[in-house]
Amino acid sequence: MIPFILSIFSSIIIFVIFKLFKKFKIDTFQAIVFNYFMAGIIGISLYGNTWNNAALEQNGWMVFSLLTSFLFIFLFFTMGRSSQENGVASTSIAVKMSMAFSLVILIVYHSEVPSVLKITGIVLAFLGVLLVSLPEKKATEKSRYIWMLIVLFFGSGALDFMLNYVQENKLEILSPSLFTSFTMLVAGVIGTAILVFRIVKGKSKLAGKNIIAGLILGIPNFFSIYFLLLSYTTTGWTDSTVLALTNVSVVLLSAMFGIILFRERMTKIKIIGLIAALLAITTLYIAQ
Repeated sequence: MIPFILSIFSSIIIFVIFKLFKKFKIDTFQAIVFNYFMAGIIGISLYGNTWNNAALEQNGWMVFSLLTSFLFIFLFFTMGRSSQENGVASTSIAVKMSMAFSLVILIVYHSEVPSVLKITGIVLAFLGVLLVSLPEKKATEKSRYIWMLIVLFFGSGALDFMLNYVQENKLEILSPSLFTSFTMLVAGVIGTAILVFRIVKGKSKLAGKNIIAGLILGIPNFFSIYFLLLSYTTTGWTDSTVLALTNVSVVLLSAMFGIILFRERMTKIKIIGLIAALLAITTLYIAQ
């Protein structure tokens, strides 16, 4: 039960840290670059003993590691900016509801005939994201960032599908945990290349506080995944139960943190969107 609670706590902390970046004027992109180095190093230190040299011969996973690393850094940066501009509550809903879009891709990929419950859950998830994404009538400035929620919903769903595909078809020797750790390091290298280019062009300036912020962010970023994997094997629940309860908890608690800590406004439409999101997770869990 402890890994389950720590997984939820780690996920929420990520959203909170992103929100605090704006308050302390942290360069989000710089922090994300160093975050991936920290997360990757932690992962390799924990799972490095599972490495098998044969993974270099069956190297189909490498291309997917590169593709996934691009998605990692792009989506994580978008999530950071969205937490700052759209709020912790709306961003957490967009990210956690992406499971519905990944389900749609899986249904099409496997030529599956979905049940009425599963279709209902998917529709509720899309409705939830749509409602929390609707701009307020007078919030013209905030409306500029609504696209981030849509990108997070579809992008995170595509990422989930890719990780599922890689685990089922490409990781015959390499463990999923080590694949994720390597991919995080590659994301850090890609981010460094972009950062160096920006510094040379005079568009960015490296600052120590950004590096420290990134290293701090990398800890909950890695352990949110680490503890989730542990939860699958220690709670005694099915994987779908663990995932559903984790998502419900993160969405609810993120909304509470956003309202209490950051005074985020929850309009009637956003509250309905939150309820639709929670119903979507519950329905999709029952449909499994």
